[in-house]
Amino acid sequence: MTQFDNRPIGVFDSGVGGLTVVRSLRSLIPDEEILYFGDMARCPYGDRHPREVQQFSKEVLDFLYNQGVKALVVACNTATAVALPILQARYPIPVIGVIQPGARAAIRVTRTGRIGVIGTAVTIHSGAYPEAVHHVAPEVEVFSEACPQFVPLVEQGLVAGADVEAIVAESLAELLGKDIDSLVLGCTHYPLLAPIIQAVTGPDVQLISSAEQTAEEVKTLLRRSNSLHAPQDRETRPADRFYTSSDGTRMRRAIELWLGDAGGPEFRGALVVPVQLPSAQSY
Repeated sequence: MTQFDNRPIGVFDSGVGGLTVVRSLRSLIPDEEILYFGDMARCPYGDRHPREVQQFSKEVLDFLYNQGVKALVVACNTATAVALPILQARYPIPVIGVIQPGARAAIRVTRTGRIGVIGTAVTIHSGAYPEAVHHVAPEVEVFSEACPQFVPLVEQGLVAGADVEAIVAESLAELLGKDIDSLVLGCTHYPLLAPIIQAVTGPDVQLISSAEQTAEEVKTLLRRSNSLHAPQDRETRPADRFYTSSDGTRMRRAIELWLGDAGGPEFRGALVVPVQLPSAQSY
């Protein structure tokens, strides 16, 4: 007999990049309800001290956990890199990060065994992606590059144009000299730059979205544990909720821009709730 768990899924990112995970979840498991938190008052996390990222992550996930979610998705590569084991030990429900799914996908698709990874400075300096890849495939070579300019571009909605392409080309120049055949977008903000990144890399480099791979992993986990949401009528399905540590203006704009064509009209009038977190008052 099929069992269901109708509690929502909690998704957390430092800003709007995790909306790429929401988009993928809605595509794969549309019956699920999602509570999203973007810590936009303290974004980006990528140049912060790991202890700060750990503290911020615990505050956000405490909030989401207290809303009664059945699983927590850390849709932030930086938080996954420096805080995932701490977070998994903190909550009695599944906590899924974005690095392992992306690493496994890269291993599957590489033809030459030369994988590129781009991410924030903290993610790259943590060595989390090479570690994840080499745990499964020690013979694969991993070449990493921090791209600190990418998150601010996405947070400002700047994802196209000659100036953006010039920044992307400059950021990837050294990495593309390594003759990679696949490139992990090791930050959930980066898929929003994917068309320009692909134009710069050329068609012979396959882009791997950690957001898409993470959504696949969430679906698999929920299905195996009989925890999927019962089928819902799209017309009566409760709207997803979006929380932010900012005033909500940029979050609303990002939801309309990135999700408006993915989930129907509810995203164009999405409920965005500003939340004051314990240590956010000084930001």
